[in-house]
Amino acid sequence: MQSEYIEQRDGGYYIAGVRVSLDSVVYAFNRGDSPERILEQFPALGKLSRVYGAIGFYLDHKAEIDEYLEKTEREFEASGIPMAEENPRLWEKIQRARAEMFGQKS
Repeated sequence: MQSEYIEQRDGGYYIAGVRVSLDSVVYAFNRGDSPERILEQFPALGKLSRVYGAIGFYLDHKAEIDEYLEKTEREFEASGIPMAEENPRLWEKIQRARAEMFGQKS
């Protein structure tokens, strides 16, 4: 699954031509950030059309990308010391973002 704006490498999805992951754009989008705000957060994207392209790709493949994000999170949680113990503040931020992304209340 690739497009003009998205490429797969190193086992993940990335915005084509830059080191910004699709995950980062999707989490920001699902938080309600505008494409302009996402570009401000990730200036390496370079232009607004990349943000819109990434969002369009996500919306066209939402089920598959959501499944990929959940799988990645499960794998991350299963490796080594649980993040909740190693870095509780980061864990809390991730949990809040996840709840917002999936429309749950924290």
